[in-house]
Formats: sequence, structure tokens, C-alpha cells
Amino acid sequence: MPHHARTAPGITEPLTRPLARLLREAVLEHATTERRRAFAPVLHAGVPGRAARTFAVLRGDELDPALRVDVVEALVRPTVSRGRVPLLWLTRPDAAAEVDGEAQVDRDWVAATAAAGAELGVLLDLVVVTKHGWRDPRTGVARHWKRIRRRP
Repeated sequence: MPHHARTAPGITEPLTRPLARLLREAVLEHATTERRRAFAPVLHAGVPGRAARTFAVLRGDELDPALRVDVVEALVRPTVSRGRVPLLWLTRPDAAAEVDGEAQVDRDWVAATAAAGAELGVLLDLVVVTKHGWRDPRTGVARHWKRIRRRP
């Protein structure tokens, strides 16, 4: 997963074509598989549309910062140990982006991702994915679709 050929955290413009495809695939996969309007956030690590490990955050779960770091490390360590750096994405409902509590959840996972990456010696990316787009909470870089579809 070569999209990490940089030294600063966060996704910036211009996106490489492979990274743009990966992020679009994450949105497409989420939009076509998640039918519920309300659901708990799920943290994914891997390659969208191919192989990913996941961690579901159940409603009412209180995860402290250290536990979040442990979760991120557990999800990415197998891939990092093989010399690859996985993408991390947090799937959640579209409306949640407007709720202050959900914005805090995004920031909490960004902090955990940065800490886990530092402990593992890699630069990890985390994007928030909804059924209509993705956004990097660190840089604000985002893409949105009214209706995303699989390309022929």
C-alpha cells in the first residue's frame, strides 16, 4: 500500500490515483453493504473492497485513549509486520458528522491512530467514511458523492 510515501500526517491534495481509488472503494463498499440508518461506528484497517480487519464500537462503550491505541495497534500490526502500511477508516452514519460528540469520536480515533503509528514506527492514515463520502479529519481533504455507483 504505497500511499504513505510522505513524512507529514494526513491526506493532502493532490491525491494519487491509487489512493483516490482506495478511498472511493471504501465509500462504495460502505454504501452498498450498510443498510441501516443508525449504527455504531466501525474501525477498519486494510484495503477497502479486499481485505480488512474491523473493530465495532458498540453503543455505550467508553474507550479510553490507551485502549483506542491498543485497538489500532492490534488491527494494523499483522500488516505492518509484513512490511505494508494499511489504511484505516472509520465508518459511521452521515448525520453523525454534524453532532459534536461524533466529531470528538473522530478526533479520539485520529489521536489513537497517530499514537499507534508512532509506537509502530509508521505513518498511519485515518479517514472518516459515510455512505456519501470520506473526509480526513486532520486536513479536511474530502470527497462526496450524491449517489455513488460501481463503475462499469
